[in-house]
Amino acid sequence: MTTSRTPAKFYAPLAIGAPAPLRALPVRLERMIHFVPPQNDKLRGRVGEMIKQVDVVLGNLEDAIPMEQKEAARAGFIKMAAENDFGHTGLWTRINCLNSPWGLDDILEIVPAAGNKLDVIMLPKVEGAWDIHYLDQLLAQLEAKHKITKPILIHAILETAEGVKNVAEIAGASPRMHGMSLGPADLAASRGMKTTRVGGGHPSYGVLADATDGAPRSFYQQDLWHYTVAKMVDACQSYGIKAFYGPFGDFSDAAACEAQFRNAFLMGCVGAWSLHPSQVEIAKNVFSPEPSEVAFAKRILSAMPDGTGAVMIDGKMQDDATWKLAKVIVDLAKLVSTKDAARAAIYGV
Repeated sequence: MTTSRTPAKFYAPLAIGAPAPLRALPVRLERMIHFVPPQNDKLRGRVGEMIKQVDVVLGNLEDAIPMEQKEAARAGFIKMAAENDFGHTGLWTRINCLNSPWGLDDILEIVPAAGNKLDVIMLPKVEGAWDIHYLDQLLAQLEAKHKITKPILIHAILETAEGVKNVAEIAGASPRMHGMSLGPADLAASRGMKTTRVGGGHPSYGVLADATDGAPRSFYQQDLWHYTVAKMVDACQSYGIKAFYGPFGDFSDAAACEAQFRNAFLMGCVGAWSLHPSQVEIAKNVFSPEPSEVAFAKRILSAMPDGTGAVMIDGKMQDDATWKLAKVIVDLAKLVSTKDAARAAIYGV
Protein backbone atom coordinates (compact mmCIF):
# COMPACT_ATOMS: atom_id res chain seq x y z
CA MET A 1 0.00 0.00 0.00
CA THR A 2 1.24 3.49 -0.84
CA THR A 3 0.40 6.73 0.95
CA SER A 4 1.47 9.00 -1.93
CA ARG A 5 -0.77 10.28 -4.71
CA THR A 6 -0.61 8.58 -8.09
CA PRO A 7 1.36 10.40 -10.83
CA ALA A 8 -1.83 11.34 -12.68
CA LYS A 9 -3.17 13.17 -9.62
CA PHE A 10 0.02 14.56 -8.13
CA TYR A 11 -0.30 17.94 -9.89
CA ALA A 12 -4.06 18.22 -9.59
CA PRO A 13 -5.37 20.98 -7.28
CA LEU A 14 -6.52 19.62 -3.92
CA ALA A 15 -9.60 21.87 -3.86
CA ILE A 16 -12.03 22.99 -6.56
CA GLY A 17 -11.01 26.50 -7.55
CA ALA A 18 -7.51 26.36 -6.10
CA PRO A 19 -4.63 27.34 -8.42
CA ALA A 20 -2.85 24.50 -10.17
CA PRO A 21 0.32 23.36 -8.38
CA LEU A 22 3.60 24.49 -9.90
CA ARG A 23 5.46 21.98 -12.07
CA ALA A 24 8.81 23.61 -11.25
CA LEU A 25 9.97 26.07 -8.65
CA PRO A 26 10.21 29.73 -9.64
CA VAL A 27 13.79 30.77 -10.40
CA ARG A 28 14.56 33.11 -7.49
CA LEU A 29 17.66 34.22 -5.65
CA GLU A 30 17.43 33.12 -2.00
CA ARG A 31 20.91 33.45 -0.52
CA MET A 32 19.52 34.50 2.84
CA ILE A 33 16.15 34.21 4.57
CA HIS A 34 16.12 37.25 6.82
CA PHE A 35 14.05 36.86 9.98
CA VAL A 36 11.95 39.76 11.30
CA PRO A 37 9.91 39.76 14.54
CA PRO A 38 6.71 41.37 13.17
CA GLN A 39 5.33 42.37 16.57
CA ASN A 40 8.22 44.84 16.93
CA ASP A 41 6.97 48.10 15.41
CA LYS A 42 10.46 49.56 15.08
CA LEU A 43 11.91 46.58 13.21
CA ARG A 44 8.77 46.15 11.12
CA GLY A 45 9.13 49.78 10.08
CA ARG A 46 12.52 48.99 8.54
CA VAL A 47 11.16 46.32 6.22
CA GLY A 48 10.76 48.72 3.30
CA GLU A 49 14.50 49.41 3.31
CA MET A 50 15.35 45.80 4.11
CA ILE A 51 13.56 44.61 0.96
CA LYS A 52 16.32 46.25 -1.10
CA GLN A 53 19.08 44.48 0.82
CA VAL A 54 17.94 40.88 1.26
CA ASP A 55 16.61 38.09 -0.95
CA VAL A 56 13.83 36.90 1.37
CA VAL A 57 12.02 38.68 4.22
CA LEU A 58 10.46 36.25 6.71
CA GLY A 59 7.98 37.28 9.38
CA ASN A 60 8.74 34.99 12.31
CA LEU A 61 5.81 33.81 14.43
CA GLU A 62 7.36 30.80 16.16
CA ASP A 63 10.47 30.36 18.34
CA ALA A 64 11.88 33.60 19.80
CA ILE A 65 8.38 35.11 19.93
CA PRO A 66 7.07 35.07 23.55
CA MET A 67 3.71 33.37 24.11
CA GLU A 68 2.04 36.62 25.11
CA GLN A 69 3.16 38.20 21.79
CA LYS A 70 2.11 35.43 19.40
CA GLU A 71 -1.09 37.13 18.28
CA ALA A 72 0.64 40.50 17.98
CA ALA A 73 3.30 38.91 15.75
CA ARG A 74 0.60 37.41 13.53
CA ALA A 75 -1.18 40.76 13.22
CA GLY A 76 2.15 42.49 12.63
CA PHE A 77 2.99 40.15 9.78
CA ILE A 78 -0.35 40.79 8.10
CA LYS A 79 0.29 44.52 8.42
CA MET A 80 3.83 44.13 7.12
CA ALA A 81 2.58 42.27 4.05
CA ALA A 82 -0.08 44.88 3.31
CA GLU A 83 2.20 47.92 3.74
CA ASN A 84 5.08 46.87 1.48
CA ASP A 85 5.74 46.07 -2.17
CA PHE A 86 8.21 43.19 -2.11
CA GLY A 87 8.98 43.09 -5.83
CA HIS A 88 11.58 40.39 -6.52
CA THR A 89 12.24 39.88 -2.80
CA GLY A 90 10.45 36.87 -1.36
CA LEU A 91 7.84 37.21 1.40
CA TRP A 92 7.73 34.25 3.77
CA THR A 93 6.39 33.53 7.21
CA ARG A 94 7.38 30.90 9.74
CA ILE A 95 4.15 29.83 11.44
CA ASN A 96 3.92 28.02 14.75
CA CYS A 97 4.07 24.24 14.60
CA LEU A 98 0.91 22.30 13.80
CA ASN A 99 0.45 20.89 17.32
CA SER A 100 0.76 24.30 19.00
CA PRO A 101 -2.18 26.46 20.18
CA TRP A 102 -1.37 29.06 17.49
CA GLY A 103 -0.51 27.13 14.30
CA LEU A 104 -4.04 26.76 12.90
CA ASP A 105 -4.96 30.39 13.51
CA ASP A 106 -1.70 31.49 11.90
CA ILE A 107 -2.79 29.73 8.70
CA LEU A 108 -6.47 30.71 8.83
CA GLU A 109 -5.72 34.41 9.37
CA ILE A 110 -2.61 34.96 7.28
CA VAL A 111 -3.59 33.17 4.08
CA PRO A 112 -6.80 35.18 3.44
CA ALA A 113 -5.05 38.46 4.32
CA ALA A 114 -1.70 38.02 2.58
CA GLY A 115 -2.19 35.08 0.23
CA ASN A 116 -1.52 36.81 -3.09
CA LYS A 117 1.68 38.34 -1.71
CA LEU A 118 2.84 35.38 0.35
CA ASP A 119 5.37 33.16 -1.41
CA VAL A 120 6.24 30.53 1.18
CA ILE A 121 5.04 29.22 4.54
CA MET A 122 7.87 27.79 6.62
CA LEU A 123 6.58 24.88 8.68
CA PRO A 124 8.52 23.98 11.84
CA LYS A 125 9.23 20.56 13.31
CA VAL A 126 8.08 18.54 10.30
CA GLU A 127 8.28 14.86 11.17
CA GLY A 128 6.81 13.16 8.12
CA ALA A 129 4.88 13.54 4.89
CA TRP A 130 1.64 13.62 6.91
CA ASP A 131 2.45 17.12 8.17
CA ILE A 132 2.91 18.34 4.60
CA HIS A 133 -0.28 16.61 3.43
CA TYR A 134 -2.32 18.36 6.12
CA LEU A 135 -1.01 21.82 5.28
CA ASP A 136 -1.20 21.12 1.54
CA GLN A 137 -4.92 20.31 1.69
CA LEU A 138 -5.74 23.22 3.99
CA LEU A 139 -3.88 25.73 1.80
CA ALA A 140 -5.75 24.51 -1.28
CA GLN A 141 -9.08 25.00 0.46
CA LEU A 142 -8.14 28.50 1.61
CA GLU A 143 -6.76 29.47 -1.80
CA ALA A 144 -10.00 28.39 -3.45
CA LYS A 145 -12.18 30.13 -0.87
CA HIS A 146 -10.28 33.42 -0.99
CA LYS A 147 -9.52 33.41 -4.74
CA ILE A 148 -5.75 33.31 -4.32
CA THR A 149 -4.25 33.02 -7.77
CA LYS A 150 -0.82 31.48 -7.12
CA PRO A 151 -0.07 28.45 -4.96
CA ILE A 152 1.62 29.18 -1.64
CA LEU A 153 4.69 26.98 -1.26
CA ILE A 154 5.78 25.01 1.82
CA HIS A 155 9.26 25.04 3.31
CA ALA A 156 9.94 22.37 5.95
CA ILE A 157 12.33 22.76 8.86
CA LEU A 158 14.28 19.59 9.58
CA GLU A 159 14.63 19.69 13.36
CA THR A 160 13.64 16.33 14.83
CA ALA A 161 15.19 12.89 14.65
CA GLU A 162 12.01 11.51 13.08
CA GLY A 163 12.08 14.26 10.47
CA VAL A 164 15.63 13.35 9.50
CA LYS A 165 14.62 9.69 9.26
CA ASN A 166 11.73 10.62 6.91
CA VAL A 167 13.52 13.37 4.98
CA ALA A 168 13.04 11.86 1.51
CA GLU A 169 9.31 11.30 2.04
CA ILE A 170 8.95 14.89 3.25
CA ALA A 171 10.79 16.24 0.20
CA GLY A 172 8.47 14.39 -2.18
CA ALA A 173 5.22 14.88 -0.28
CA SER A 174 3.70 17.65 -2.40
CA PRO A 175 4.31 19.83 -5.45
CA ARG A 176 4.06 22.72 -2.99
CA MET A 177 7.42 21.78 -1.49
CA HIS A 178 9.83 24.66 -1.88
CA GLY A 179 12.68 23.25 0.17
CA MET A 180 14.04 22.46 3.62
CA SER A 181 16.18 24.14 6.25
CA LEU A 182 18.33 22.50 8.89
CA GLY A 183 17.14 23.44 12.40
CA PRO A 184 20.20 22.51 14.47
CA ALA A 185 19.07 23.60 17.94
CA ASP A 186 15.80 21.67 18.08
CA LEU A 187 17.40 18.77 16.24
CA ALA A 188 20.20 18.61 18.81
CA ALA A 189 17.61 18.44 21.60
CA SER A 190 15.58 15.80 19.75
CA ARG A 191 18.66 13.64 19.32
CA GLY A 192 19.88 14.13 22.87
CA MET A 193 23.07 15.82 21.65
CA LYS A 194 25.21 17.39 24.36
CA THR A 195 25.54 20.97 23.15
CA THR A 196 23.86 24.30 23.84
CA ARG A 197 25.10 25.92 20.63
CA VAL A 198 22.73 27.02 17.85
CA GLY A 199 24.52 25.75 14.77
CA GLY A 200 28.23 25.62 14.12
CA GLY A 201 30.80 23.24 15.47
CA HIS A 202 31.79 22.22 18.97
CA PRO A 203 35.35 22.27 20.33
CA SER A 204 34.99 18.76 21.76
CA TYR A 205 33.75 17.11 18.55
CA GLY A 206 36.71 15.99 16.48
CA VAL A 207 39.40 13.43 15.81
CA LEU A 208 42.78 13.02 17.47
CA ALA A 209 45.91 12.40 15.43
CA ASP A 210 47.82 9.18 16.03
CA ALA A 211 50.37 9.11 18.83
CA THR A 212 53.94 9.41 17.56
CA ASP A 213 56.89 8.98 19.95
CA GLY A 214 55.29 10.99 22.73
CA ALA A 215 54.92 14.16 20.61
CA PRO A 216 51.86 16.36 21.19
CA ARG A 217 48.85 15.00 19.31
CA SER A 218 46.89 17.36 17.07
CA PHE A 219 43.12 17.58 17.48
CA TYR A 220 40.96 18.40 14.45
CA GLN A 221 37.48 19.77 15.07
CA GLN A 222 34.77 18.21 12.89
CA ASP A 223 31.38 19.42 11.63
CA LEU A 224 28.50 18.17 13.79
CA TRP A 225 26.02 18.75 10.95
CA HIS A 226 27.83 17.19 7.99
CA TYR A 227 25.76 14.00 7.89
CA THR A 228 22.41 15.74 8.26
CA VAL A 229 23.15 18.46 5.71
CA ALA A 230 24.30 15.86 3.19
CA LYS A 231 21.19 13.75 3.74
CA MET A 232 18.95 16.82 3.41
CA VAL A 233 20.70 18.00 0.23
CA ASP A 234 20.35 14.57 -1.39
CA ALA A 235 16.63 14.44 -0.57
CA CYS A 236 16.02 17.96 -1.84
CA GLN A 237 17.99 17.55 -5.05
CA SER A 238 16.26 14.24 -5.75
CA TYR A 239 12.90 16.04 -5.82
CA GLY A 240 14.02 19.30 -7.40
CA ILE A 241 13.60 21.45 -4.28
CA LYS A 242 16.07 23.63 -2.37
CA ALA A 243 18.24 22.92 0.66
CA PHE A 244 19.19 25.63 3.18
CA TYR A 245 21.36 25.86 6.23
CA GLY A 246 19.36 27.33 9.10
CA PRO A 247 20.40 29.59 11.98
CA PHE A 248 23.82 30.42 13.37
CA GLY A 249 23.22 31.74 16.85
CA ASP A 250 26.54 33.37 17.85
CA PHE A 251 26.26 36.85 16.34
CA SER A 252 29.64 37.80 17.83
CA ASP A 253 31.57 35.18 15.81
CA ALA A 254 31.32 36.21 12.17
CA ALA A 255 34.21 33.96 11.13
CA ALA A 256 32.55 30.82 12.50
CA CYS A 257 29.23 31.80 10.93
CA GLU A 258 30.93 32.23 7.57
CA ALA A 259 32.69 28.87 7.91
CA GLN A 260 29.43 27.06 8.68
CA PHE A 261 27.60 28.80 5.82
CA ARG A 262 30.44 27.96 3.44
CA ASN A 263 30.38 24.27 4.38
CA ALA A 264 26.67 24.24 3.57
CA PHE A 265 27.20 26.12 0.29
CA LEU A 266 29.91 23.74 -0.88
CA MET A 267 27.70 20.76 -0.04
CA GLY A 268 24.80 22.05 -2.14
CA CYS A 269 22.74 24.44 0.00
CA VAL A 270 21.52 27.56 -1.80
CA GLY A 271 21.17 29.84 1.24
CA ALA A 272 20.93 30.18 5.01
CA TRP A 273 18.97 32.08 7.64
CA SER A 274 20.12 35.53 8.73
CA LEU A 275 18.96 36.31 12.24
CA HIS A 276 21.00 39.50 12.60
CA PRO A 277 21.80 42.23 10.04
CA SER A 278 25.50 41.35 10.25
CA GLN A 279 24.75 37.92 8.79
CA VAL A 280 23.16 39.32 5.61
CA GLU A 281 26.51 40.29 4.07
CA ILE A 282 28.05 37.01 5.20
CA ALA A 283 25.34 35.10 3.36
CA LYS A 284 25.73 37.28 0.26
CA ASN A 285 29.46 36.62 0.17
CA VAL A 286 29.21 32.90 0.82
CA PHE A 287 26.23 31.99 -1.36
CA SER A 288 27.43 34.00 -4.35
CA PRO A 289 30.14 32.20 -6.34
CA GLU A 290 33.73 33.44 -6.20
CA PRO A 291 34.63 35.58 -9.25
CA SER A 292 37.68 33.40 -9.99
CA GLU A 293 35.47 30.29 -9.98
CA VAL A 294 33.02 31.97 -12.34
CA ALA A 295 35.81 33.03 -14.70
CA PHE A 296 37.23 29.48 -14.84
CA ALA A 297 33.76 27.95 -15.26
CA LYS A 298 33.11 30.30 -18.19
CA ARG A 299 36.32 29.07 -19.82
CA ILE A 300 35.13 25.46 -19.50
CA LEU A 301 31.74 26.23 -21.07
CA SER A 302 33.40 28.21 -23.85
CA ALA A 303 35.83 25.39 -24.65
CA MET A 304 33.02 22.77 -24.63
CA PRO A 305 29.94 24.54 -26.05
CA ASP A 306 27.84 21.38 -26.27
CA GLY A 307 29.21 19.72 -23.11
CA THR A 308 30.73 16.74 -24.91
CA GLY A 309 34.27 15.53 -25.42
CA ALA A 310 37.30 16.50 -23.34
CA VAL A 311 39.70 19.45 -23.31
CA MET A 312 42.75 20.56 -21.34
CA ILE A 313 42.63 23.93 -19.56
CA ASP A 314 45.66 25.02 -17.53
CA GLY A 315 46.87 21.44 -17.45
CA LYS A 316 43.58 20.09 -16.06
CA MET A 317 41.34 17.73 -18.01
CA GLN A 318 37.75 18.90 -18.44
CA ASP A 319 34.95 16.61 -19.61
CA ASP A 320 31.16 16.35 -19.42
CA ALA A 321 31.23 16.03 -15.62
CA THR A 322 33.24 19.20 -15.08
CA TRP A 323 31.08 20.93 -17.73
CA LYS A 324 28.06 20.22 -15.52
CA LEU A 325 29.89 21.61 -12.48
CA ALA A 326 30.83 24.72 -14.44
CA LYS A 327 27.26 25.22 -15.57
CA VAL A 328 26.06 25.15 -11.94
CA ILE A 329 28.47 27.97 -11.10
CA VAL A 330 27.71 30.09 -14.18
CA ASP A 331 23.96 29.65 -13.78
CA LEU A 332 24.25 30.80 -10.16
CA ALA A 333 26.34 33.79 -11.22
CA LYS A 334 23.65 34.74 -13.73
CA LEU A 335 20.97 34.49 -11.04
CA VAL A 336 23.00 36.57 -8.58
CA SER A 337 23.56 39.15 -11.32
CA THR A 338 19.81 39.75 -11.65
CA LYS A 339 19.76 41.33 -8.18
CA ASP A 340 23.36 42.28 -7.39
CA ALA A 341 24.72 44.94 -9.75
CA ALA A 342 28.19 44.98 -8.20
CA ARG A 343 28.69 41.25 -8.64
CA ALA A 344 27.10 41.33 -12.11
CA ALA A 345 29.83 43.74 -13.24
CA ILE A 346 32.52 41.41 -11.91
CA TYR A 347 31.03 38.19 -13.24
CA GLY A 348 30.40 39.49 -16.75
CA VAL A 349 27.79 36.85 -17.46
